[in-house]
Amino acid sequence: MKTQIIAIGGGAFSFINDTYPIEEYILQQTDKPKPNVCYIGTATGDATHHIVRFYDIFQNFSCHPSHLSLYAAPKDIESHILKQDIIFVGGGNTKNLLTLWRAWDLDKMLHKAMQNGTILTGSSAGSICWYEEGLSDYIFSEFNALPALGFLKGSNCPHFDSEAGRRPRYHELVGNGTMKEGIAADDHVALHYVDGKLQHIVSAKPQSKAYQMKRSENGVEEIVLQPDILL
Repeated sequence: MKTQIIAIGGGAFSFINDTYPIEEYILQQTDKPKPNVCYIGTATGDATHHIVRFYDIFQNFSCHPSHLSLYAAPKDIESHILKQDIIFVGGGNTKNLLTLWRAWDLDKMLHKAMQNGTILTGSSAGSICWYEEGLSDYIFSEFNALPALGFLKGSNCPHFDSEAGRRPRYHELVGNGTMKEGIAADDHVALHYVDGKLQHIVSAKPQSKAYQMKRSENGVEEIVLQPDILL
C-alpha cells in the first residue's frame, strides 16, 4: 500500500475563489466518496477556535470530520487514528507538538496509520513535523533547526514568502551544515509525497512556489520549483 504525505507551507483553511482548494485536493486523494478526516491541534494546545474552524470548513465537503485532543484523550487513541483516511495537523508550536506526541506514542500510531494508507497532512507545524528536521519558531521571534519525525527525508521550511526572516535563516543553516538540505514552501503550496518521493507541487495561487535548498561552495543554492498542479 502506498504512503502519502501532503505538507502545506501555510495558508491552510483559506477561502480562495469560492472554495478551499488545498483541502479539496487532499480529500480527492483518498478516492473515497466520504472519507474520515481527523484534525489534530496539539501545536496550539487544542485551541477551541481552531477546532471549530476545522469543523466549519470540512462540513462543506463530503466527509466524516472528527478531532483528537491529547488534553481530553479518548481511551483508545490508536483505534481512532487507524480509522482515519486523512490526518490533518494544525500549525503552532512544533516542539510542543512533538514532545506531547512522543509522550503519548502518537508518533508511532501515525507512522502505523501512514503505512496502512492514511494520508498525513498539515500546515506549518503540521508540515515540519513529518520531515527529519524543520526551521521552526518554537522559541518566540527566533527561527531554529528542530529535529522532527523523519517520515520524510531532509529538512523543511514553511511560510517562505510570508515571514521575512525565514529565507535568510534557512540559507544560513543549510549553508553552514547546521541543517540538512531540504525544501521550502510558500503559503498556499502543498508538497505531495508518495512513498517518500515528491510527486506533485500543488499551488492554490499562481505566484506561490516551492524551493529546493542545496549546499554549495558558496553556501547554499536555492532552486525554484514551479507547481505542476494549479488549483
